Amino acid sequence: MSTNIRELQTLTSGIATSDGDGVKMTRIIGSPELNMLDPFLLFDAFESEQANDYIGGFPDHPHRGFETVTYLLAGRMRHKDSAGHEGVIETGGVQWMTAGKGIIHSEMPEQEDGLLQGFQLWINLPAKQKMQAPAYQEFTAAQIAVERLANGTEIRVIAGTTNQGTTGPVINHWVNPLYMDVTLPENQLFEQTVNREDNVFIYIIDGELTVGESMRAISRRKMGVLREGEQVRAKANKTTRFLLLAAQPLNEPVARGGPFVMNTKAEVLQAFDDFKNNTFL
Repeated sequence: MSTNIRELQTLTSGIATSDGDGVKMTRIIGSPELNMLDPFLLFDAFESEQANDYIGGFPDHPHRGFETVTYLLAGRMRHKDSAGHEGVIETGGVQWMTAGKGIIHSEMPEQEDGLLQGFQLWINLPAKQKMQAPAYQEFTAAQIAVERLANGTEIRVIAGTTNQGTTGPVINHWVNPLYMDVTLPENQLFEQTVNREDNVFIYIIDGELTVGESMRAISRRKMGVLREGEQVRAKANKTTRFLLLAAQPLNEPVARGGPFVMNTKAEVLQAFDDFKNNTFL
């Protein structure tokens, strides 16, 4: 068996939870089962057609020291923040927010009924970048690069570059992330080169994949963490939509305190003080 091809290491379904004002979701990274996958701090999946599951949204809350990535598969979400920025993330759109030294924001559903489905990802910032000014990278569905292959595969590239050279619009030079939304037809093979040292995971939105030479399966709504290697290889048992994410680990100390992620406990306490004393930004 080749040591170059990444094999499936662990599987997780996450845990049912709620956040914000009672928004129901599944926490896949950031749970007791999988606390962190450096530099990924948190990964939530939300999907519901019941307004009561999401209508409360995420009222004003602060962040410092990391990035938040919101990717919507269905629905609309309005974002407002303390720096005067406001916008709507719509179906197929992504917002990549660098909280940096601090921002207070809200994310509220821009709908009263219908399907709201998507993902929230937290990516750590290196120590030298934690106190940078907040910044945004926002892209509509039409602005996200799409690669279509002869075998029917469709790859929406948010960040990183495919083997064929299609590059996503998001720029991040700290962990060089790969974020792809792949639709793979039944019995077709998907291959993607990644850096050997990166942490890599696959999340199945719908369908089922077999991964690596061992052909271990990952099914719907499960996440698989992959072992070391330079090639991701997966085959669809039936038409499958999945996310592929990879990033370089920071290998730095992590100190968490609610919405703040720093390197030391003292820095977290300082973040709470700054927020309390209105010197947060």
